Amino acid sequence: MNKTVVLDVVGLTAGLIGEHTPFLSSYIKHKNITNIQPVFPALTTTAQSTYLTGKLPTAHGIVGNGWYDHQECDIKFWKQSNQLVQVQKIWELAKSIDSEFTCANLFWWYNMYSSVEYSVTPRPNYLADGRKMPDCYTQPADLRDFLQQELGVFPLFQFWGPGAGIASSTWIVDASILTEKKHNPTLTLIYLPHLDYCLQKYGPDLPLIASDLRAIDREVEKLVLFYESRQAEIIILSEYAVTPVNKVVYPNRVLRNAGYLGIRNERGLELLDAGASRAFAVADHQIAHIYVNDKSVLATLKALFSFDKNIALVLDKQQQQPYGICHERSGDLVLVSASNAWFSYYFWLDDSLAPDYARTVDIFKKPGYDPVEMFMSSKIKAVFKLLQKKLGFRYVMNVIPLNSDLIKGSHGHIPDGNTARPVLISSVRQTEELIQASDIFSVIMQSLTGDKTLK
Repeated sequence: MNKTVVLDVVGLTAGLIGEHTPFLSSYIKHKNITNIQPVFPALTTTAQSTYLTGKLPTAHGIVGNGWYDHQECDIKFWKQSNQLVQVQKIWELAKSIDSEFTCANLFWWYNMYSSVEYSVTPRPNYLADGRKMPDCYTQPADLRDFLQQELGVFPLFQFWGPGAGIASSTWIVDASILTEKKHNPTLTLIYLPHLDYCLQKYGPDLPLIASDLRAIDREVEKLVLFYESRQAEIIILSEYAVTPVNKVVYPNRVLRNAGYLGIRNERGLELLDAGASRAFAVADHQIAHIYVNDKSVLATLKALFSFDKNIALVLDKQQQQPYGICHERSGDLVLVSASNAWFSYYFWLDDSLAPDYARTVDIFKKPGYDPVEMFMSSKIKAVFKLLQKKLGFRYVMNVIPLNSDLIKGSHGHIPDGNTARPVLISSVRQTEELIQASDIFSVIMQSLTGDKTLK
């Protein structure tokens, strides 16, 4: 098979390639650039799963970055087992064609316990005293030791949170190069998250994100030049476009005010009790899944959300089918925000009663995605917390503000004619001006096999 590398430069659009990305601007002059119609919902794990399977969420089951587990009555976000993706992946098909095929997956999601030969993914150590230590998980296990001996410990706190920045993408770039030199896989998948941070914080405002564009452009250049020297076919793509937002919708507060939300008071703070709620929302960027334990109120809830001008669509299970998201994991209702709005998970009505995790970076406990984790309420407070850590004291890094208005960019909704879209950059000219997200699977397979008829 032909050696192929796929660079996932999150948030990249044609409109962001310009004076602040000198390498990419030059590179695309000799390549083909095509817009991608993103999968719905246009979210990280959904997009990546569609690219790697050629299927929609109704088949592969990844309806968002998290969903409600009906058996455990628990909301689960950012799980990592590849077994959650319920259909065949691209490396499995490739292996059935060529027994010598190998694959390296560097930081694409659902990267644990898959059948790729080489994988690297973030995986902190949670110690008994409550500390969270930066680390990563690899297959084979000794790849972790090799990479961290060469590059230092994976910079987890620069991968997400208020310290998120170029350092994590640089580490991934360098780890990709080392993995290639050591193992020479046939297919390499590389995830570069850097633009996601600035685009959600500031929106696609070029003056505000100019330095971030230059930073990721340098890392892409490093990878492209290296893989060109390895005679690899290079595919650069992105998952979604981030659009400007100036409205926040709080579906859980709507449900609470209407008497549907189950709330527990623990130590003077409030917790959302999903299993005890008649209905609740799992917020995920511009998508919210409404899970309804009391099905008798479903029609009432649909009408309740349909009156909000910041909500573009309210889809019941039947209406979800044409959008490819109807699955046992999807909500009884799926809300899609207006293009200038996004959904916050907040469910409390008084900030003094917010749960302790609300002011921390905690992607697993929160019943929804929280982009405000990229901001810090007080640098002085953070310094004090770090001092406590160094002195060996127990501490809670509660430095995240409770202000959803800080977010200026989001994604997930269905693009209209004026909306920017993710891009595909490769040496092959596509026959369509707008390629479907599910067709990226075929683009990668065609690069591997050279068979242009393969679907």
